[in-house]
Amino acid sequence: MKYQPISADFYIENQQNLIAQLADNSLVIMQSAPVFPRNGDQFFHYRQDSDFFYLTGIDQENCMLIIWKGSQKTETKILLFIQKADKNQEIWYGRKLSLYDASKLSGIETVKYIDEYKDWVCNLAPKSKNLYVSKPKNHPFELDAFNYNRLSNLHCRNVLDSLRIRDLQELIEAQRLIKSDFEIQQMNKAVSITKQAYLAVLNSLKPNQMEYEVEAQITAEFLRNGASGHAYEPIIAGGVNACILHYTDNDKVLKNGDLLLMDFGAEYGNYAADCSRTIPVNGTFSPRQRTLYQAVLDVYKRLIPLFVPGNTIEAINKMSGKWLEEKMLELKLLSIDEVKNGTEESPAYKKYFMHGTSHFLGLDVHDVGNKQTVFQKGMVLTCEPGIYIEEENIGIRIETNIIVDNQPIDLMADFPVEIDEIEAAMMR
Repeated sequence: MKYQPISADFYIENQQNLIAQLADNSLVIMQSAPVFPRNGDQFFHYRQDSDFFYLTGIDQENCMLIIWKGSQKTETKILLFIQKADKNQEIWYGRKLSLYDASKLSGIETVKYIDEYKDWVCNLAPKSKNLYVSKPKNHPFELDAFNYNRLSNLHCRNVLDSLRIRDLQELIEAQRLIKSDFEIQQMNKAVSITKQAYLAVLNSLKPNQMEYEVEAQITAEFLRNGASGHAYEPIIAGGVNACILHYTDNDKVLKNGDLLLMDFGAEYGNYAADCSRTIPVNGTFSPRQRTLYQAVLDVYKRLIPLFVPGNTIEAINKMSGKWLEEKMLELKLLSIDEVKNGTEESPAYKKYFMHGTSHFLGLDVHDVGNKQTVFQKGMVLTCEPGIYIEEENIGIRIETNIIVDNQPIDLMADFPVEIDEIEAAMMR
């Protein structure tokens, strides 16, 4: 654990807010993220399920959270089950949390070992009418709680089958949308570390470097400054590669005269930053590159004030499309006839701007929330307009992270973004 843990008060508040939303006589069962095999006897680096982390602060596999709410306010139980330390395993893989450690981190008083969960589930199930389980919307395996081996072989399975199944994730998503002061602190730290990496690239980039050398430099800065690594696979795309929206090969030469589009963000305490910047490989924008970059920057600046309570991503997408289309007309990328012939489903600007302008940000880089979610103070989103012109080998995207407020707060306001700022930082 490289980061400073959040106070247990944060997790206690999250638990109590969830309990307040539960129907009476309800049982909640939530499991930690599994360990995923990589190959042979190797595993991918462990990343906790975001909802489980949000409620417990436990960043360890093979754990379970059980919450029971009765019909009276005083009838609640919160139980955390963790893996029992195995001395031989600890020799190979490191120390596991003790019962005391887990309680201190999570604020949960009753912490047991994982082999005790069956008795507790089967004791609480008959007292319940509802069973809340997570049904992850983006999970590649489409699992719900009953597909997990742990619940399928319980001797009280028939009792569980008789309960009304309710979606737990929907309740937690509603809580996670608005970030607490603690969460903003974590995200600010992720942003600060991301800035250090960006400045390092500005100070050292030169023609004929490989894209992966830039990625390596960013990775080094992330780790050096206390991040656990990247919040997502970084995009380091020189020239025409920037027109591949999810380009992650990062294995080509950065040519003199090309632009470099970087989409990267540090993860700190499981919270993400998400930054895109486009800079000239040789340190100087060509006249054409300046014109195109300034067009995107103008739209970027107009969009930031829209991140206020009451707005939506859907509305912001419409405005960004309108403003980018106006720029494309000025740049003669589009003709008036092309714009007139565009439809709501296929507007003309989509030829050069194919993606959305914003998404929610938090424990996940594409965090909970959708295009119709109405903004409230304390939500955090990205703003990322762009233009991609494959025939000119140019892709430009500028992205920042914004806290919704009456006066939106740009968390990356001090990142070099103006043309003169970028060129000055790259002067060597």
